[in-house]
Amino acid sequence: MVAYAVRRLLHAVPVLLGVSVVVFLTMKLVPGDQAEALLGPQATPEGIAQVRRTLGLDRPLYVQYTRWAWYAAQGDFGYSWNLGRPAIDVLVPKIGNTMTLGVASFLLAVALGVTGGVVAAGRSYSWIDRASVGLGAVVGNAPPFWLGLVLVFVFAVLLGVFPSEGMHDLRSPGGLIDLLRHLALPALTTAAAPGAIILRQVRASVIETRQQDFVKVAYAKGLLRRVVFWRHIFRAALPPVITIAGLQLGYLMGGAIFSEVVFAWPGLGRQLYLAVTARDVAVVQGAVLFIAIAFVAINLLVDILVMIANPRLRTT
Repeated sequence: MVAYAVRRLLHAVPVLLGVSVVVFLTMKLVPGDQAEALLGPQATPEGIAQVRRTLGLDRPLYVQYTRWAWYAAQGDFGYSWNLGRPAIDVLVPKIGNTMTLGVASFLLAVALGVTGGVVAAGRSYSWIDRASVGLGAVVGNAPPFWLGLVLVFVFAVLLGVFPSEGMHDLRSPGGLIDLLRHLALPALTTAAAPGAIILRQVRASVIETRQQDFVKVAYAKGLLRRVVFWRHIFRAALPPVITIAGLQLGYLMGGAIFSEVVFAWPGLGRQLYLAVTARDVAVVQGAVLFIAIAFVAINLLVDILVMIANPRLRTT
């Protein structure tokens, strides 16, 4: 198990290097000059040249990348001239907020997906099954920003049940209840697509496992249906569900960007959006690298959990 984890970590190194190269070059291909953007419309050629020398923008591209990658490996993503702070100081406070939204969305997606999948599989090919799968397909394929706006209109504007933006109510001292109220709509928006995918996977896995010979043997022994389901069917159907759920946890980082923008959630995704619109290169590069590292770490954790859940994979 340890050797497998080490191999996966070694495989992640070229992936992260590739991501860093793509991010660095993408920001260089964005139209406009970074020095001119920092100085504003009143910039003079002399001032632009001075800023380019200060930032190292007059050096060859490979020198710029090597220097940036070396400092990034040490946790220094550069200086945000727009915000007047190091990029790492801008990003670190946002990570906890994004993790709060991500974990809540993941738990909600798993709860809805597993519950819906079990119900659909238990009533396979009935109207309940078709309704569950159909609702999951409609909600899961809806664009996150559109779904978020619909939820805001229904639950915040019409019903006034949940707040439409932010993480805390500035007019009150806050607390857990206030956080959960602000978390409800963005978490539901982010969890919709992953939850629908998990629902379909749970349904398919349970139906397929239910047809295996060991399940028929368990029924032949006279075991209760609920015992057969939870002890044999559901447990055997877990490995592919864990894999799919883990992949969705990684993709939640992407969905969280839309949710954070729509609901003004002060997380990493919203900060990335603001940095892109302001052409804040240091913050953009740092945020994307954070997301890439999180995605790789999550995939590694999922692979290990799958091997624990299905010991037969350890010998393959």
